[in-house]
Amino acid sequence: MFFTGIADEAGDDIETQVKAHKELGWKHIELRNISGVSLTDLCDRSFDEVVQKLTDAGLAASCFSAQLCNWARPISQHPDIDRHELERAIPRMQRLGCAFIRTMSYPNAGWPEDEWRDEVIERMKVLAAMAEDGGVTLVHENCHGWAGLGPDQTLELLDKVGSPNLKLVWDTGNPVGSGQDPWEYYKAVKDHIVYVHIKDAVHKEGSTDYTYPGEGEGRVRDVVKDLLESGYDGGFSIEPHLAAVVHEGKAASQAESAYEKYVEYGRRLMKIMEDIR
Repeated sequence: MFFTGIADEAGDDIETQVKAHKELGWKHIELRNISGVSLTDLCDRSFDEVVQKLTDAGLAASCFSAQLCNWARPISQHPDIDRHELERAIPRMQRLGCAFIRTMSYPNAGWPEDEWRDEVIERMKVLAAMAEDGGVTLVHENCHGWAGLGPDQTLELLDKVGSPNLKLVWDTGNPVGSGQDPWEYYKAVKDHIVYVHIKDAVHKEGSTDYTYPGEGEGRVRDVVKDLLESGYDGGFSIEPHLAAVVHEGKAASQAESAYEKYVEYGRRLMKIMEDIR
């Protein structure tokens, strides 16, 4: 078991991201944006600099928090966008020894649900085959997209794609804002979870307010406890959303505040783990 986090929530540049994880004493880091640019979109020179920074700091990349099939890519967009991103990502993952790359499953664009579902499944079959060839694993997040509608859709995606290189990342906070029961959803898909995003929130009056872990409605303590008791030994990756929410276009208004909240979030998660143990 190890701790990690989506590091751009601590700061924009790789130096700040590395600093936060070193301050927490962590050995892993989840990479998404570097100075506002997705890791898979960086030029080769910039990516080389990231690799060097991680090597110098002794940090391992736990996951690429990629843009694959995400909230900004509705099903109406051409599938080559995601294929090309995965093509770019795989050699970079191999270079960093990173096993996981996050995916979602395309928000709808007014299509009938059965057409939406069928197209998602066909596209994911292609991406999963690419992942198999590249020796990496797609981890589907319970978030925007057809397979994030609920546990039935999540399990149907895994069944219909039928690839050992398509697994799940469970986000503890996402069900709160989606009107889903976080515990029932988690229990239904638990056997396929290989990675965890720690987020927490309270939903009220049509809005979602993000909280420190264990202070919201995401059943963070229960999920962590159940996973550990079940022998889970993978990563717990923080995604605070306290100072920045990338998919809502919300940037951190104060860099220092974002950094401090990120580090505090990590410390609180470690305290939860300590209490459970």
